Amino acid sequence: MPAVSAEIEQHLTSDPPQVAYLSTCTGTRPHVAPVWYRYEDGVVEIVTTGRKLANLRENPRVSLAVSADIGGVPEWTVTLRGTATVVDDAELTREANARINRRYGMPEDAWEENVLVRIAVGSASLRTYD
Repeated sequence: MPAVSAEIEQHLTSDPPQVAYLSTCTGTRPHVAPVWYRYEDGVVEIVTTGRKLANLRENPRVSLAVSADIGGVPEWTVTLRGTATVVDDAELTREANARINRRYGMPEDAWEENVLVRIAVGSASLRTYD
């Protein structure tokens, strides 16, 4: 059974795109930050730099939370856990950056200083609010 059900995939790829909150850890302290992402076939792509990237190089275990709301009232939340791989390849990063930026309606070359990170999803859960 795949870690990500068709229903969860539908939420992760829906329009408008939502912001994901990436949780990383360094030492004994967690770090959570918003990121744009792209999901396909059990893998989440992000491009990032700074503290998030440093944390991922030290400890590849991550979680992401993605949610949607209407006027501040939650509609659904997806929580993912997985293992990140930093992809130190300028061309692959440029291509992923363009894909992610297109998804969010931005110029393809925005934020070129970032590095590609691919997260293999190990588990996924969905909570809907009625």
